[in-house]
Amino acid sequence: MKNNIKKMDKNMALQKTNTNPLKWYNPKEKPFRISGLAWFDKDKLYQRLPVKPSHQVPKIVSYLAGMPAGAQLSFKTNSKRLAIRVKLEELEWMEHMTVTGQGGFDCYLGNPGRQKYVSTARFGFKTDYEFTFFEFDEPEMRSVTLNFPLYQGVKSIEIGLNENAKILSAESRISNKRIIFYGTSITQGGCASRPGMAYTNILSRRFNYEFINLGFSGNGKGEPELARIITEIKNPGCFVLDYEANCVSTENYKVTLPNFIKILREKHPLIPIILISQIPVAKDYFEARRLNSKIERRKFSVKLIKKLKKAGDKNIYFIDGSKFFGKYTDECTVDGVHPTDLGFMKMADALTPVFKKLIKNNKLFRK
Repeated sequence: MKNNIKKMDKNMALQKTNTNPLKWYNPKEKPFRISGLAWFDKDKLYQRLPVKPSHQVPKIVSYLAGMPAGAQLSFKTNSKRLAIRVKLEELEWMEHMTVTGQGGFDCYLGNPGRQKYVSTARFGFKTDYEFTFFEFDEPEMRSVTLNFPLYQGVKSIEIGLNENAKILSAESRISNKRIIFYGTSITQGGCASRPGMAYTNILSRRFNYEFINLGFSGNGKGEPELARIITEIKNPGCFVLDYEANCVSTENYKVTLPNFIKILREKHPLIPIILISQIPVAKDYFEARRLNSKIERRKFSVKLIKKLKKAGDKNIYFIDGSKFFGKYTDECTVDGVHPTDLGFMKMADALTPVFKKLIKNNKLFRK
């Protein structure tokens, strides 16, 4: 018997597209809200860096910036059905990350702090797809958040709703301050099974703030050009630096980190900065040289933060990423490096009290 799990279990098969007519909307228009893309209001593109950056960045970083990790689409509707039409930039898949995480959207209902997962776009190996997130029996006004793909560029999106459905603006945020993450493939979301499980997206469901994801796979190296571009983002509430895993070398890290912080501080002397050290990787247990390098970088980071605090910087903090996974360290990655959903949840859980304390104690963060 030929193995075809899709015939054996209908829940494993792609759904058939509902043929009932819908009205299709462009989410770049009001009342839809696009967040997580710092230059979207200016460029109207689903990318994470400006079309014409003020400082030159490597071509690969520009390419990765075309993958809208951390971007979200929010609105309210009483439509019984919600569908999406998507055109991705290209078809290039990694072996160790799900297709849904790389090129899919996922859907949550409810306001921040009370959001509930509904479904994830499943679409096979193709660049153009249509998917229905839900079809309920009765109309009811619901808050919708769609998380964008983590590792595929998005050419276009259309939102399909029932013909006479109402569309309202999403709930206002507590503040217009943005929480800005700069980092690596882990920050970008590799290798979450679906977009909502990237740790910045998990945190966004717990706090009613806009989160900006500037994680660049293999290329978050602490370049001063990126630091200068980041300082141009409007309304920063907090900078989170999580790029140690891509630092090139310990020697390079000792140069780039102080300079990166210096550039941020030149324009934003009081905005909180959180520095996260690298999370555990499998080879730490088997290669002493690798582990010793991480320990050396961690000691340097601690010493640097203490030095800066002593010099008068009261809004800079160090968080030890090596403790994020706790007793689950051996089970939190898909390949020994990149977190699974469990790993990302552990990271978000470790950072949640940090942000709670920061929001409570720092008036600048709340303005």
